[in-house]
Amino acid sequence: MTKTFFSLVFFMFLNAFLFGQSAAYDVSTGSSLTVIDNYLTENIEKGIISGGVFLVAEKGKIKYFKSFGFDDQSIDKHYKNDNIFRIASMTKSLTIVSILQLMEKGKLDLDDPVSNYIPSFKKTMVLDHFNSSDSTYTTVKQKKEISIRNLLTHTSGIYYGGFESDNLRAIYIKNDLMGFGLSSDKWTTEQMVDKIAAAPLAFQPGSEWKYGLNMEVLGRIIEVVSKSNLDVYFKNYIIEPLGMTDTYFYIPKEKQERLVKMHASDTVQNVVDSPFFNYPYMLGNNHFAGGGGLSSTTLDYAVFCMALANNGSFNKNRILKKKSVKLLSKIQFADLDKDNKGFQSDLDEMGFGLGYWVLKKENMSFSPLSEGSYGWAGYFNTKYYIDPKKDIVIVGMTQMIPIDQHSFWQELNQTIYKAID
Repeated sequence: MTKTFFSLVFFMFLNAFLFGQSAAYDVSTGSSLTVIDNYLTENIEKGIISGGVFLVAEKGKIKYFKSFGFDDQSIDKHYKNDNIFRIASMTKSLTIVSILQLMEKGKLDLDDPVSNYIPSFKKTMVLDHFNSSDSTYTTVKQKKEISIRNLLTHTSGIYYGGFESDNLRAIYIKNDLMGFGLSSDKWTTEQMVDKIAAAPLAFQPGSEWKYGLNMEVLGRIIEVVSKSNLDVYFKNYIIEPLGMTDTYFYIPKEKQERLVKMHASDTVQNVVDSPFFNYPYMLGNNHFAGGGGLSSTTLDYAVFCMALANNGSFNKNRILKKKSVKLLSKIQFADLDKDNKGFQSDLDEMGFGLGYWVLKKENMSFSPLSEGSYGWAGYFNTKYYIDPKKDIVIVGMTQMIPIDQHSFWQELNQTIYKAID
């Protein structure tokens, strides 16, 4: 992965904020929702997005579910509601829920040392000095071992090499960690996590916030505790209970034609042709990236979000207890925020929960979402928003790199809330 490929992605997407079976759901067709049609159509015409699939649900019922634009304009192939998208970091939410499920069962505690489950983390060191002339470095011991909570809150010191520059990036290149986050045909999940453990941390655990390969490590913890591969765990305890039929690490052959193409943001109608995007086709692979490996449909992911918005259950199928769902959006490490070492400390409106941004206060000029709303995004320009107070879920799927449409999503949310009101 090149530096250009990763440029501008992370902080831009943070600042932003059925399989042909829609007839099985109560989809509203009110005239007030046509303003959403108009907004999306205008942005396609302007070249802001190539198109995509967008869904809005309120109180467990789908109010809006439509596809727009071209998946591949060169062959006149339009987006469809049942398209499958690479959801990248939206995978993290399933990993977070899985960890909380195991916590509810008494199988782990959020403040457990990671080394209780992955012994290689007992030896993990912290970066001390870096020599830029030859990329050598010295390390010091951890003052306190990485905990599961550190992983959930991205305060472990583990990072994404592709989002960094200079010293940290050089260290991950040296340790052969630059390809992790989506899939690998070289390493199993266990091998991937042991390699992460062998690299030095950017800082002492708990002392700062930095986005990183934390959910990959959590995915391996899930495997160790449940004694099953991560894909099997997701299937048994989240995907099948909620009736999600199109969510996979590796897409079955009979559904692969529904996987959408990738577009470049600067030429949104042009498909980006690169083997890098073919990982969802790699059947039989034994690498499951809990931080970014899944592909899914807009409807599947919306059902998952609706379960969270409804205190952990959907259609009488519960995946989390109510108190666990509330824990997701509880602001963590407020002291780090005050010291400008936390999550987006320059944005007073936002905090960080267990793996999600959380809206700390209502501010219509910043966002129409209610206080306590939370969500995340995917590297390839997919997003979701959960507003528990109003029981509203928004899921938008496009497939574009790099993500530089942050104002598009902000204005889309404003448009949606006005239409619903």
